[in-house]
Amino acid sequence: MKILLVEDDQELSNVVTKILKHDNYDVNNAYDGEEAIDYVKNYSYDLIIMDVMMPKLNGLDATKKIRSMGIPTPIILLTAKSLLDDKVNGLDAGADDYLTKPFQMKELLARIRALLRRGNLVASEGFGDFTLDPNTFEIAHDGKSYRLTGKEYKLMELFIRNSNIFLSTERILESIWEYDSDVDISVVWVFISSLRKHLERIGSNVTIKVSRGVGYRLEENKK
Repeated sequence: MKILLVEDDQELSNVVTKILKHDNYDVNNAYDGEEAIDYVKNYSYDLIIMDVMMPKLNGLDATKKIRSMGIPTPIILLTAKSLLDDKVNGLDAGADDYLTKPFQMKELLARIRALLRRGNLVASEGFGDFTLDPNTFEIAHDGKSYRLTGKEYKLMELFIRNSNIFLSTERILESIWEYDSDVDISVVWVFISSLRKHLERIGSNVTIKVSRGVGYRLEENKK
């Protein structure tokens, strides 16, 4: 599971990151709201932990911006304020949960697990005429389905969640293989070719379009 931790207190960020990684979460770090926006524009996350009081762009405004971009990733806001109005403002901004500083890591971890479980209960994602089931790893259309491998699923999920932009080969490598030194750049094309065949196999009118020098994205074939 990939988490974006947005916290301007370097010491606290380091401590929380260390504990999250110990619990086998993959963590990226941002230190202000503007940096957080840049991260969510370029990468997909399972959860965002966002401090409220930050320089450049505060957590409430960053949360509103993320939601205005159509990104549904669960967000936990962290703040030193405990007044009811502050909590309400955080939830109204689009946050899914709210934790007041100082907090116990045990409680933060429990809230993370709860939100991730809630996310896993979502029946499916999709694009165009096909759906992607997060529980079975199957793509399906009109009664036909095909089970994807783990990497194929992650790649298709990445395309669905970023369907409005072209994804470069480098971004795909970083998101799926995280720049594994043993992975050749050509593996991206191999997996894209496989996903194209799977879409054809289930009779979907969606394909993966390539724009030379730019990248790849899902696209419906117009009839």
